[in-house]
Amino acid sequence: MEQDSAALDRAHQRAVDWLAGLGHRPVPPQASVEEVAAALGSELPETGTDAPEVVDLLAEACDPGLTAMPSGRFFGFVIGGTHPAALAADWLVSAWDQNCGLRRLTPAHSAVEDITSGWLLDLLGLPPQCAVGFVTGATMANFTGLAAGRDAVLRRAGWDVAEHGLTGGPRVRVLVGAERHDTVDLALRYLGLGLPEPVAVDDQGRVLADALQDALEAGTGEPTVVVLQAGNVHSGAFDPFPETIAAAHAHDAWVHVDGAFGLWAAASPSYRHLVDGYAAADSWTTDAHKTLNVPYDSGLAIVREPAAVRAAMGMHGAYLIHDDHGEPLDKVPEISRRGRAFPVWAVLRSLGRSGVCDLVDRLCRHATAFAEGLDAIAEATVVNDVVFTQVCATFGSDERTQEVVRRLLEDGTAWMTGSTWRGRGILRISVSNWSTTDDDVARSLDAVRRAVAGL
Repeated sequence: MEQDSAALDRAHQRAVDWLAGLGHRPVPPQASVEEVAAALGSELPETGTDAPEVVDLLAEACDPGLTAMPSGRFFGFVIGGTHPAALAADWLVSAWDQNCGLRRLTPAHSAVEDITSGWLLDLLGLPPQCAVGFVTGATMANFTGLAAGRDAVLRRAGWDVAEHGLTGGPRVRVLVGAERHDTVDLALRYLGLGLPEPVAVDDQGRVLADALQDALEAGTGEPTVVVLQAGNVHSGAFDPFPETIAAAHAHDAWVHVDGAFGLWAAASPSYRHLVDGYAAADSWTTDAHKTLNVPYDSGLAIVREPAAVRAAMGMHGAYLIHDDHGEPLDKVPEISRRGRAFPVWAVLRSLGRSGVCDLVDRLCRHATAFAEGLDAIAEATVVNDVVFTQVCATFGSDERTQEVVRRLLEDGTAWMTGSTWRGRGILRISVSNWSTTDDDVARSLDAVRRAVAGL
């Protein structure tokens, strides 16, 4: 215990120092991969090193190569910071070291997972009977929901994937918006479904209901999965759920909603209208490590019918201790997994219903402030309707926009990502961190003005 205690004390102090420095350190990393590797040393030592010394070496060598992603001025991707309650709970997860795949093996985690699942479904306005699987992130959450959908539509067509595989079975059509997130295509590739069929979208990336209806009618009778979106990664826009879900179900299609960050609009009365009708879908994806600000390795796969996800994900082994209520491993791709529900429970318990609502509202308010600040810069043009937490802007030509992005990263005050949307180079701002303040927004806008002034 002496070495354990000393190592944990060092790690605690290093973590506190890191968090304390986020307010003033540059957001981009200040060292390259090669420089960090040199500081760590590439040769495996012949003899061991005491755990506290290992912690010190790791912290000192890696610090310059860390991006200040938990900073209130990181807007490069849809990445939340870490809420204090969730961070502390995550430390306990590692200390407790529980394999949380079986209900009776880990009753503590199973109880927390049950409670947390109920809270999530309530906050998101989803049916209370849904199965909630705690996975690594949005990619595996999409994989899980789409696996349940793939198997379900093939069962309706008289084909059992678990018994026969995909070879020789009916083709599964997958209809997606032309601006879906790339992880949807990745999950479909994992599932052996190949490239999806894109459906036309409007100028904000929302699926056109008429275009979806036409696509559905063109494949009447074929097993079909429809993927909709709650929160376009560029515009933040939401698909029109009432019309699209009704059309899909009229053609006996499974509907999956990819809401990696946008599903949380349901937790706020001010933004709930964005997801009107989405509760009629069959499965949903979101990330707790985005809008909810839980540490990484915390995606959520939600499926309306527990039997459907168990048919796709479940397994049985003679050596496993089974519970009549079903197992956590029946809802996720992994058998062995860490206690992912603990940090999610902690942040929900810490914030409460009103705190989650305030968090969503605050992120959206900061996004609006960014849009208004950019509008006041003569060279800048905000090119999306800012409906949630995403802001996209151009600065004239693609070359000028790329130069603004380069200068911003060189400045170091904030991290905003360059991207391409609708054929144009853009600066993309994703507001996702619970700790972002009005001052962080003001400082970041000042950095944009400096970058533009230097053109």
